[in-house]
Amino acid sequence: MSGDCMNVLLVYPEFPETFWSFTSIRKMCGVKAMQPPLSLLTVAALLPSGWEPRLVDLNVRPLSKSDWQWADCVMVSAMFHQRSGLRRVVDEAKRRGKPTIAGGPYPSTAPDELLATGCDYVVKGEAENTMVILVNALAHGNGPRIIVAGEKPDLSTSPVPRFDLVCHRDYSSMVIQTSRGCPFQCEFCDIIELFGRSPRYKTAGQVVAELEAIRRTGYAGHVFIADDNFIGNPRNAREILKAMTEWNGNHGEPFGYTTQVSINLGQDPELVDLMTAANFGDVFIGLETTDVQALAGTGKTQNLKSPLAESVGNIQRNGLTVIGSFMLGFDEESSDVWLRICELVEQTAIPMAMINLLMAAPGTALWRRLEREGRLVETKTMPDTTCSEFNFRTQRPEAEVLEDCARLWERLYEPSNYLDRAFRYYTGMRPTRRAIAVAAGQTTPKAAARQFDVTRLARDLRPLLHILWRQGVVSRCRVQFWRQLVMVMRMNPSRLKLYLAVCVMGEWLFEMRDRLSIRMRAMAAEYRSRGLHHASKAMPGQQPG
Repeated sequence: MSGDCMNVLLVYPEFPETFWSFTSIRKMCGVKAMQPPLSLLTVAALLPSGWEPRLVDLNVRPLSKSDWQWADCVMVSAMFHQRSGLRRVVDEAKRRGKPTIAGGPYPSTAPDELLATGCDYVVKGEAENTMVILVNALAHGNGPRIIVAGEKPDLSTSPVPRFDLVCHRDYSSMVIQTSRGCPFQCEFCDIIELFGRSPRYKTAGQVVAELEAIRRTGYAGHVFIADDNFIGNPRNAREILKAMTEWNGNHGEPFGYTTQVSINLGQDPELVDLMTAANFGDVFIGLETTDVQALAGTGKTQNLKSPLAESVGNIQRNGLTVIGSFMLGFDEESSDVWLRICELVEQTAIPMAMINLLMAAPGTALWRRLEREGRLVETKTMPDTTCSEFNFRTQRPEAEVLEDCARLWERLYEPSNYLDRAFRYYTGMRPTRRAIAVAAGQTTPKAAARQFDVTRLARDLRPLLHILWRQGVVSRCRVQFWRQLVMVMRMNPSRLKLYLAVCVMGEWLFEMRDRLSIRMRAMAAEYRSRGLHHASKAMPGQQPG
């Protein structure tokens, strides 16, 4: 292994199945994974010239014998939910005598744990300002085993990721990142611990260059912008949106976009308008809870300053789909919180609402507080916000919280309720800009028609035929499905495609509803049968409460 020329095997461990797996939807659309691993594509771009990267996403294909033989060293990036997969990769690399380096959110929060599993080096933090240290350590076989840089990197130094290393046909969408960090201080969030509270942005020119690099691979479709809060700095977001709008228009609008934002977007109609002009379709927002005391207690002050229902309504009417996220298990929440979450979802007609259990992520302010209070516990299963044992003692009985979570899944994703919300959401949304322009005589329907390549058309056709059969023929809601479909075509035809896409997503959500409600009620029964407030053992050095 020469320091001047090294073969680097970049490995992304498999994800266990969660809410975000969308397994049945991926199979329906003929793709293997949701998005490529942006972290490793960025690492590949940061490697010295002469170093040859090969990326293997284990969610797409397994490692082969030739991959191992080719590699001089192995770099693995992982989030917490990929912990088991990461350890399997490290074990196999050590068995084959390959130097291993681990980085990403999970290794950054538990570097000593990763060293104990056999990693040669653990990178703590972001690659842009740690790569030089790592390269020197690998080239000379020395240096610190935990590699950390004191300053957070200026993202203007971040290179265009190596999108050429993946086959875009394997993925539901491509992915970029325009910023890191979030200005808010939610107690349970690990983002501010990893990336800080001062959002750092790439330049508009960098963002456009990344979009162009994706386009040159032949991809056209959806791009997920993996920012922790895309509007964390509204001024920078505006500059990027204007550049994206111009680029999209100059290239026939090859991409649509989804990202994560905070609820204060709903109080900034100009920013919503800029996002829709840039071809954004969906925004993921952490609504968390309707309990004012719980929001205040966890530091989610932005949700207190922006009325939830009003803000969601403003975003919806002006052309964006809100995907809301809620949590149960906050210290200050009331026993009827699940009912009020239901009321908010029904009032706003949000079709997709992710229902989570609160988990204490290592390194967060919540984790540190619960550790001081002696409330952290060991669990038999890996913590999972969708359905898992709690890794801390909740104020309300755990069985009660689990049963409330099951009730939410059962009510919100009852197929008739879900379809009704989807219908109300998209018939209440303004028409698209193209539809408005056609109605005003500013363009013709032919000129406004969107062009699709054969691959994109096939991807649209397969799920469409599936949903027409599943919900239009087999489902007990088939009469409702056809009635609503006709009414959407009459009332807001320019939003028909979005409406059908949400109907397709319903197939996965109905499946998750049945699976999760059974698991949650079984776990609740287990807690009750043990007769304990919490069934798990206290962590070493702590006293059970």
